[in-house]
Amino acid sequence: MEFVSAQAAEKLIGNYFEHIAGEFHFEEVPDKHDDITRKKVWDRDAEPPTISGLALYLGFDSREAFAEYDRHGEFSSAIKRGRLRIEVEYEKRLHQQSPSGAIFALKNLGWNERDNASAINDAPHDIKVEIVEVGVATAGREQDVELC
Repeated sequence: MEFVSAQAAEKLIGNYFEHIAGEFHFEEVPDKHDDITRKKVWDRDAEPPTISGLALYLGFDSREAFAEYDRHGEFSSAIKRGRLRIEVEYEKRLHQQSPSGAIFALKNLGWNERDNASAINDAPHDIKVEIVEVGVATAGREQDVELC
């Protein structure tokens, strides 16, 4: 796969995201009360963004070739931005009711929750706690309380 320019690569990647948005038109239909309502009719359903879908749309013949171009291609920054746009869509799905598919996809894209856990474990373990008493001392037992 060869792109003519960085702008051409960016445009083609943008076209992929427009393509997967699907196509629709509106039709005017009567509702229950014989009022005219506009109804959205899909001519081509929207598709979820995928790395493989982006690779195919760009003309790659394998995920490996796409990944290699991502790492070493002349316009790899454009490919990386396209991959990042897909990650954004998966990340948005983490806020839905059942995000397990998005979690799986993000892990395959290099996300790892253990990175955060290791950062916490690498923190200093020695914590110094100092109790400073200020104000009126609290009573140790009920008999030590004076009522006015």
